[in-house]
Amino acid sequence: MVVMTNVGVQIPARPKIIGVAHAAFFTKDVDHTRRFFKEYLGYEEPFVVPDEKGGIAFAAVKINDRQYVEIYPECRPGSGRLCHFAVETDDAEAMRRYLLAMGCCVSGPTTVGSLGEMNFFVTDPNGTICKIVEYRPGSRIVEDFGNHLSDRRVSLRMSHIGFMVEDVDKAFDFYVGILGFREVWRGGPDPSKVAWIHLQVPEGEETIELMLYEAEPSQADAGHMNHLCLEVEDVGEADRLLAGRTCPDGCPEPVSIKLGINRKRQLNLFSIDGTRVEIMDRRTIDGVSAPSSEGVPMRYRPSVGGS
Repeated sequence: MVVMTNVGVQIPARPKIIGVAHAAFFTKDVDHTRRFFKEYLGYEEPFVVPDEKGGIAFAAVKINDRQYVEIYPECRPGSGRLCHFAVETDDAEAMRRYLLAMGCCVSGPTTVGSLGEMNFFVTDPNGTICKIVEYRPGSRIVEDFGNHLSDRRVSLRMSHIGFMVEDVDKAFDFYVGILGFREVWRGGPDPSKVAWIHLQVPEGEETIELMLYEAEPSQADAGHMNHLCLEVEDVGEADRLLAGRTCPDGCPEPVSIKLGINRKRQLNLFSIDGTRVEIMDRRTIDGVSAPSSEGVPMRYRPSVGGS
């Protein structure tokens, strides 16, 4: 199936986007961050991919059969911690052709990744890298289905990935207009301003969270905004579970349980780099959904001539 534009150009139909597949972060201490996810949060690590020098290119901890967190050594000290995030499609090559036809910045041909998945990268208009992955039979990921699913896991599902967005209009053009995401909620601490917008994958349940800002963020601000969310049935039970474990020395202090603007309880933890891991209840405190903000989306306004 193809779609004809008003100038007669054929656009292939968009393949399905099934869910959020993984979040990938840089860290200044790979072993420390691996311990944070494995020993403290309770996840297993089925894959460690070596680099050309005999070190670690990246390690992957397993949230569930279809979701991972990838941990990469930092490129340079103090660099941004978000490497990329990934969404799962049912046909990576068809998605690549579709995005090319739509004029998107695609990395190159669809290739077989380190874990056997079909994949390529696309850069969104704000510079965030999104990896498109397709899990195929025979890949290391599919062959591991049902394995490395520890009963120590603090959560069984990553409900969303959040990342900084400088220009919300450009983000909507790409994620909604091209990829087919749909807005499900927006909010923020100031009722007159929108700081967060959730966009749901078109053929699945997970969301991405567009994190809006007005001023140049600090490294700590970036660590709060570029984050992942682990969903639980009872955040109080998750808190009690983690209280019986030891968080690796050097991690910033967690933010204790609080009620979010979305009427869901949340607990915020941080890796040694300040990257936030949000643990959040699946339901609101009373089963009533929080209304979306009617405020104006925040927009980045760079200072003129420096500070």
